[in-house]
Amino acid sequence: MKEKVLNKILLLFVAFSAGALIGDSFLHLLPEAIGGGKTGEEALFRIFLFFIAGFCLFFVLEQFIKWHHHHSTRHPEIMPFSYLILISDGVHNFIDGLVIAGSFLVSFEIGLATSLAVILHEIPQEIGDFAVLIYGGVKKGKALLLNFISAAIAILGGVVGFFLLKGEGVSSFILPFTAGCFVYIAASDLIPRVKEGGERREGAIHFLAFLTGILILALMKILFK
Repeated sequence: MKEKVLNKILLLFVAFSAGALIGDSFLHLLPEAIGGGKTGEEALFRIFLFFIAGFCLFFVLEQFIKWHHHHSTRHPEIMPFSYLILISDGVHNFIDGLVIAGSFLVSFEIGLATSLAVILHEIPQEIGDFAVLIYGGVKKGKALLLNFISAAIAILGGVVGFFLLKGEGVSSFILPFTAGCFVYIAASDLIPRVKEGGERREGAIHFLAFLTGILILALMKILFK
């Protein structure tokens, strides 16, 4: 596939996944953690504290560990050590596994919505990570294998999450924490990347893709109610 065509498709995926992450955070994760308005002020304080903690964790990772989510085949700044992205992505995938396991322990609906949001985000991210490895001098076969190993760490995160996150009260910390992570990714990384792309018509299409991501998560909320 030509680079220009691939970049256009990737931006659609990025906009769509940004909407899905926002939709999952505000329509599924936070409402479930809050518990339909029955939560006291002190509990609400803890929930939003965990939300901020999730947001800040990804801010720190991006700022100080050079954790960048690459969603395009165009990379003006190529990391001198391509393996760094595998390490950071492995950590990211482990957290994905934790939050998916924690979400399913709360309910099937929350687990399904969170899994969908993660999948939609991972598609453009992994394509971008593969491009970084290729540009860094790694051969295609090896780049695919290393990317696969890094992605498989999510399974380890899921197993760890299944055993560690059992019990009452899991929704009060893992769900808002996940929502904070998702909002940071969408607002700080994905949406700015989409806004870089081109003309007014493309911007309108990307915004529709963003709204479609939110709409799908809203429909899931209604269907599984």
